[in-house]
Amino acid sequence: MRVGLDVGGTKTEAVAVDDAGGVTARMRLTTGWGAQGVVRTVFDVVTALADELAVLGETVGTVGIGMPGQVEPGGTRIVHAVNLGIEELDVAGAVEPLLGVPVRVENDVKAAAAGAYLLHRGAGAMAYLNLGTGVAAGIVSDGHLWRGARGTAGEVGHISVDPAGPLCRCGQRGCIEALAGGAAVAERWGKPGVHPVTDVFDAADAGDADAAALRAGVAFGVAAAVRVLVLTADVDTVVVGGGLTALAPRLTADVADTLGESAALSPFLRSLRLEERVTLLPPGSPAAAVGAALIGAARDAEGVLTRG
Repeated sequence: MRVGLDVGGTKTEAVAVDDAGGVTARMRLTTGWGAQGVVRTVFDVVTALADELAVLGETVGTVGIGMPGQVEPGGTRIVHAVNLGIEELDVAGAVEPLLGVPVRVENDVKAAAAGAYLLHRGAGAMAYLNLGTGVAAGIVSDGHLWRGARGTAGEVGHISVDPAGPLCRCGQRGCIEALAGGAAVAERWGKPGVHPVTDVFDAADAGDADAAALRAGVAFGVAAAVRVLVLTADVDTVVVGGGLTALAPRLTADVADTLGESAALSPFLRSLRLEERVTLLPPGSPAAAVGAALIGAARDAEGVLTRG
C-alpha cells in the first residue's frame, strides 16, 4: 500500500492508497509542534495505519508526506514551515530510519494538486488553487506535477494585482494573498471571531460597508488567481480547495460575477470562458494526503503519474 500524509498545523491526515488509486484506510491525529513533534506525529500515524492495514492483510510499501513550506524538486528537506514550528528539517532523513520504508516529501499544495487530479479523473492540464490562511496553487499537466526550477511554480498568492492595494507579508502591495488569504482578511477585519472570513461575508450581507469592501477584495483576488493560472498555464480546469470554500456558494457566485465583469470588457477573456473552468473540491476530500501517497511511490521524483 502507498501511504500519504497531509501534515497540517493542527491535524495530520493519513490515507492508504491501492494500485487503482482508491483510498482503503484513513485516519487523523493531532500534529505535534516543532521538528520533534512532527516526526513523532508522522511515526505514530503511519504506525497506526499500518496496524489497521495488517488486519486487511496489507503492508505499507512507501510513504509520501505533504507539508507546508518549500521543498526543492526531488529533495527531502522542508524549509520555512512556520505553521509547524520548523525552520528546516530533513524529513526523510528523520523518519525513514524509524519507518523502514522509502519516504518522499512535497509541499502540501502541490501534493493536493496531484491528489485532486486523480480524484477528478484528470486529463490534460489542471490547476489546484488553495484558499486558506494563504493562497497558493499547484499545476498538473498530462498527469505530471509541475514544480518549476526551484519548487515555486504555482505561488500565485504573491503576484501583485493592485499596486495600491493592502500590504502583503511578502513586502509587496496588492498581492492576491493580501486580498484573498484568510489570515490577511482576518487581520484587516480586526474583530475577534472563530471564523473571521465568514463573519466578513455575513456582515457584508447585513450591509456593513467595510465588510462589503473586504468581501469584494476576496472575489477580486480569487478571480485574479484564476485568470493567472489559465493565461500562464492554459489549464483546462481550476479546482478550488481550502478552508474558504466553506463559504460556497456565496464565494463562488462572487468570483463568477467578478470574472464576468472583466470578460464583459474583453472579447479575448470572454472566449476563454473562465467561469466554466472553475470547480470546487468536495468538502472533506483527502486530496493532499492522496497526492502525497502518489508522490511517495513515484519512480521519477521530478514527476508523478497521477492516474493511479
